Amino acid sequence: MAAVTVTFARYLLELTGWAVSERVIVILTIVLLTIINCLGVKLGSRLQSVLMLLKIAAIVGLIGAGLFLVNSPHPLLHPVLDRKPSLDFVTAIGAAMVPVLFAFGGWQTSNFIAEEVKEPRKNLSRALVMGVAGVIVLYVGVNFVCVRTLGPQGLADTRVPATAVMRVAMGDVGARLIALGITVSTLGFLSQSVLTAPRVYFAMARDGLFFRSVARVTERTHVPVVAIILQSVWTIVVALSGRYEQILNYVVSMDFLFFGLTGLTLFVFRGREPKSDNVTKGYRAPGHPFTTGIFVLVSWLVVINTIYKYPKNTLLGMSILLLGLPVYFFWASKQKAEDRKT
Repeated sequence: MAAVTVTFARYLLELTGWAVSERVIVILTIVLLTIINCLGVKLGSRLQSVLMLLKIAAIVGLIGAGLFLVNSPHPLLHPVLDRKPSLDFVTAIGAAMVPVLFAFGGWQTSNFIAEEVKEPRKNLSRALVMGVAGVIVLYVGVNFVCVRTLGPQGLADTRVPATAVMRVAMGDVGARLIALGITVSTLGFLSQSVLTAPRVYFAMARDGLFFRSVARVTERTHVPVVAIILQSVWTIVVALSGRYEQILNYVVSMDFLFFGLTGLTLFVFRGREPKSDNVTKGYRAPGHPFTTGIFVLVSWLVVINTIYKYPKNTLLGMSILLLGLPVYFFWASKQKAEDRKT
């Protein structure tokens, strides 16, 4: 959320030309979305639905303009390697993949509302597959038109590539239109995050692993207001603590550390199934254990490479994670003591 809030602030300032710092925009944006989501789930979900449709329209418009309105495209075919393979070259590619992996992420947040999904065994899997497939199609299309329009060097030289593509395709009008579209897109992600992420804190508190007040819901709106406010305050703290690139480094490394751990749980659950049972009771995992093993390996290679290339930022994320361990054990022991009393 923090990294995307910074992106939203950049594009909003690009669009409006306001003489305001990114930090002010970050704070005001999070506060506004917090208020909207505290007023009720329906209002928050309606806002999210509208923003999602506008987001898809903006991305499709960008792809269409890059394909049909650019008169002098750059060549798309380049040598696969511009230097001899080496460890530094491989790690540089891995470092460049950090923002790419972040852009394709977010699918895991669907699991935050799994408890409220009808027939989650079927519908949650379908939603994840369809959502990721849609993101792949749209984002590969965006990358294609960016390279086609700007070329590798032009793409490397800009902080707002979508705006640069639309400026080539449609002039200043196109640049302002896509800046508006990307602003709406990032706002849509933030709206989704404010809606779903606090449910993690809510579930922790309900299970006795956090302050009980975080699990409370209001009688009128039936939303966990304390959890929403807690999430938003932490987002502001992280967003103001460093640059966009710094935030990405420790967010992506932590994400992929736990992606790998999550993949490992499938081996555990499959190992617990009765050997004589020929029917898998849980989720089907085509190609398991090979596909699962590859997923875990790639996830942890991302973590290792990020630590190697950005040790300071990644270790900051690790430190935040480790600070949570004594807190978890404290609440877990406290909950066990309460269970013994009852």
